[in-house]
Amino acid sequence: MPRVGLNRDKVVALAAEVADDVGIERLTLAAVAERAGVALPSLYKHVEGIDRLHRNLSVAALRELLAELTRAAAGKAGRDALHALAGTIRGYAQRHPGRYAASAKAPNAGDEEHEALSAETVGLVVDVLGAYRIEGADAIDAVRAVRAAIHGFVSLEASGGYRMAQDLDVSYHRLIDALDVAFTTWAGEGAER
Repeated sequence: MPRVGLNRDKVVALAAEVADDVGIERLTLAAVAERAGVALPSLYKHVEGIDRLHRNLSVAALRELLAELTRAAAGKAGRDALHALAGTIRGYAQRHPGRYAASAKAPNAGDEEHEALSAETVGLVVDVLGAYRIEGADAIDAVRAVRAAIHGFVSLEASGGYRMAQDLDVSYHRLIDALDVAFTTWAGEGAER
């Protein structure tokens, strides 16, 4: 009999807490069972194994991040929208490092729910890039540039990769400003491939 009050969503929420506390790479079913106060076999009533738990956490974290990004970008365009997205992602990663890492994982082929959330997230970034008149293949390149710049900075920050005595907020702001400048001339540049 499943523990009263424990269900799939609560197991994922506990996994999110564990991942945020110890890192996504140290997320185990045993750690979640301990956090839930149940024996390990009890979790199998709510999740099919560690791979499925990681997948469920990725979906939940991406859904949570997408909601924050949608609110942050609402009513903004161009540079303001780009900074809103970037600030939201960095803030989310700082508050929820394990969930952020989970949200960054690509969906498995055929996982319709995860693929749809990923597509919606990419669509939001493409919408922001629309103010720069970036579309088609140029938009794909630009989305990748946004992701690489933001994820690279956030990941290095989380791992302690920035030790110089320079304000990280200023550096991050300048990075996003550099993307803004690049995107003002981005459209059509990819045609010369």
